[in-house]
Amino acid sequence: MDKATGRLRKIIPLIVLALATQAHAALPEMARWRAEAARVTITRDDWGIAHVSGKTDADAVFGAIYAQAEDDFARIEANYLTALGRTAEAEGESAIWQDVRQRLYVDPLDLQARYRASPTRLKALMDAWADGLNYYLATHPQTRPKVLTRFEPWMVLSFTEGSIGGDIERISLTELKSFYGGKLQTKTALETGAEPQEPRGSNGIAIAPKNTVDGHALLLINPHTSFYFRSELQITSGEGLNAYGASTWGQFFIYQGFNEQAGWMHTSSGVDNVDEFAETIVRRNGKMFYRYGKALRAMTIVPITVRYRRSDGRLDALQVVTFRTHHGPIVALRDGKMIAEALMWKPVPALEQSWLRTKTSDLASYMKVAGLQANSSNDTLFADRKGEIAYLHPQFVPIRDARFDYTRPVDGSDPATDWKGLHTIASLPNAINPRVGWAKNTNDWPWTAAGPDSPKAKDYPRYMDQTGANWRGPHADRVLTGVHDFTPEKLRKAAFDSWLPAFDTLIPQLLDAYDALAANDPQRAALAEPIALLRGWDHRWSAKSEATTLAIFWGDTLWPQVGAFAKAERMNVPDYIAQRVSPAAKLTALAKAKDRLVRDFGRWRVAWGEVNRFQRLDDSIDPHFDDAKPSLAVPFTSAQWGSLASFGAKTYPNTKRYYGSSGNSFVAVVEFGPKLRAWAVTAGGESGDTKSPHFNDQAQRYIDGNLRPVYFYPDALAGHVERRYRPGE
Repeated sequence: MDKATGRLRKIIPLIVLALATQAHAALPEMARWRAEAARVTITRDDWGIAHVSGKTDADAVFGAIYAQAEDDFARIEANYLTALGRTAEAEGESAIWQDVRQRLYVDPLDLQARYRASPTRLKALMDAWADGLNYYLATHPQTRPKVLTRFEPWMVLSFTEGSIGGDIERISLTELKSFYGGKLQTKTALETGAEPQEPRGSNGIAIAPKNTVDGHALLLINPHTSFYFRSELQITSGEGLNAYGASTWGQFFIYQGFNEQAGWMHTSSGVDNVDEFAETIVRRNGKMFYRYGKALRAMTIVPITVRYRRSDGRLDALQVVTFRTHHGPIVALRDGKMIAEALMWKPVPALEQSWLRTKTSDLASYMKVAGLQANSSNDTLFADRKGEIAYLHPQFVPIRDARFDYTRPVDGSDPATDWKGLHTIASLPNAINPRVGWAKNTNDWPWTAAGPDSPKAKDYPRYMDQTGANWRGPHADRVLTGVHDFTPEKLRKAAFDSWLPAFDTLIPQLLDAYDALAANDPQRAALAEPIALLRGWDHRWSAKSEATTLAIFWGDTLWPQVGAFAKAERMNVPDYIAQRVSPAAKLTALAKAKDRLVRDFGRWRVAWGEVNRFQRLDDSIDPHFDDAKPSLAVPFTSAQWGSLASFGAKTYPNTKRYYGSSGNSFVAVVEFGPKLRAWAVTAGGESGDTKSPHFNDQAQRYIDGNLRPVYFYPDALAGHVERRYRPGE
């Protein structure tokens, strides 16, 4: 190929892009998009964070989603491919069953009908959302969507829950494929619990004025999600909107955040919000029925067509004939029974609740919005300028017959097992304005949400919590109990307190096992130095701590051995190690951990920061890492051991070091004084563009827990403006 031909081949795509842009500009709707853009201003601060202002709420939504697309369109598209059940169109056959699972609930025709029937003001927001994304694509022809070249307003109803994984993801893909694919599949190590998985959830703390130096309520916002899962931004409008915080890529509401009067922090709840019903199937005259009481009901048959990309790039389709009962879709076959999955599916109220909470001004108005009862999986920590604080349980909690154990599949043929409406807000285990002056949740049960003022388990059905306690719970209790002089800085320090409480139980057991060895036991000499190191450890993490490394490697050696058993018994892995693992097995695991350190690092005494690293190489959605490339030392650990500051790290196929991909993602401390003050940090940076100065500019701050001031007010922002423009400019 000569140079001229080569240049021509480079120029042709640019010409095509230019022609495509002109074609877009000729669309009749381009005039509407430009008119919307003219009513929006985007101001980027010196961290690249977008402060979006619109004349109306809809204008602000248009600008907010446009700004998100500028920062990371790929993640927006990926989230909607997941939500719509279309990932296989981009990723191929490996994603087919993920899409089937989603499509059990997400039907485009159904969502289109729900959109048409939505309240006018909500439709206007959905319209603006689609317009903002389409205008971005029209003005950025260099952006190449994998699948979604055009967004329709109804699509936003597929993704109204802003947490890390929706309720639908509770369905086992292995069981789903086994049932509908017609071939028994083996559960993955992640599904059984044999492969370690960082706990997904969050920390939230609300402090009442009585426990603060300045007499202002404080709120800690500390979601634990996969990194780069949310965009940080501010959205304001001439209709009273002024919300700041973390918005999940592709959503137009602030999911974790605050306005000038109030703030909200969501944590994943242990409430029973998804149930399985074992259906008794009867076949007659070639038709399928399921037993319900004394009657037989016809099984509903729903064909689902999933398109997928073949290895040669062409699109193909697979049709799966699915079944449903009145409980929900069939998702598995166990012991001869078809398992139907019941969960909340209220996309319009869910979107309304997610949006309206951002405009609440106090606890009363927040509770009014909560009355929509379309939040199924999130506990909430709340604080406001009036000084009110609260722990709020999820509002979608079905009423059930307490005789049955809903932690297992219940008999779908017995009408008594059916859901019987929803609990009222007043009947939920909330902790509102507790006298102790604080409320918290660490994805643990509500029975310790406010110290002595917590709801009492005996007063509520057992299905209000299925998770129990975790080791972050007592850690939070320790940093909160008896403290009456909180400042924003003191709350920040509490959020990064270095104690690892699980090891307060586990290490003494290990030491006892060693001390019980016979004098001539070979392990006594082989483990003497590691035991001495652990005996002198204060059970606190730090980047320089060698004992932290040894303890984590010891725990991680045991985890694959016991994880599946712990999951089967619904226990945390540290609790299972403490209660079920023999002294001999604990010592054997320590010897293996020592040997592994020597093998991987040449010595067994290795500082934790040398092992535990933060690295952002590019914006790949599936994380990958490289020991040979630069990375940063991280002092905090997995939340599994009780660290409030969470860093979910592990080795990868080509690494010996641990690299984090989840945990602390967005952290904020908010003070609700006469004039709001807030500080925040985001893992890595705001932009997904490796060429942007904001791709990784917050990494060291993130590691140090060094939150930066939030420019909430225009006068604070004024001295930190990097760029001000309208969408499309």
